[in-house]
Amino acid sequence: MTRLETGDAAPEFTLTSDKGQEVSLSDYRGRKLVIFFYPAAMTPGCTKEACDFRDSLEPLRQAGYDVVGISPDSPDKLAEFAGLESLTYPLLADPDKAVLEAYGAYGEKKLYGKVVVGVIRSTIVVDEDGKVALARYNVKATGHVASLSKQLKVAV
Repeated sequence: MTRLETGDAAPEFTLTSDKGQEVSLSDYRGRKLVIFFYPAAMTPGCTKEACDFRDSLEPLRQAGYDVVGISPDSPDKLAEFAGLESLTYPLLADPDKAVLEAYGAYGEKKLYGKVVVGVIRSTIVVDEDGKVALARYNVKATGHVASLSKQLKVAV
């Protein structure tokens, strides 16, 4: 599994959103983008992380960052999740896990002391030119957005 590093070109993608629209990385060219990869909609940790991004979205946007979340869930499940939690940024479906793999967010990880294969909770920040500005892997759901905001120098 290859992990992205600062300065790498962010892999291009086009995925279907919770609203049924196609969303591409190139749609964000000229803006900074926070992409967070999470295992499954409507699970406790993923809900906490998604709601933390929702609650921090305005300060992030004011600092020039857009946010998208990517998981292997279907667009219908993502739409339900977005509705239940009032999420106001795009959730993108990657059911074949190709984008997760391209970003190093799918592979072997430890879960309750066992090695399993699955989604690695990760966040990649892409700059205005499509380059990786920050790559964080194996992040914790709780407190991650606050930590990321500090790294990005965004007061939330």
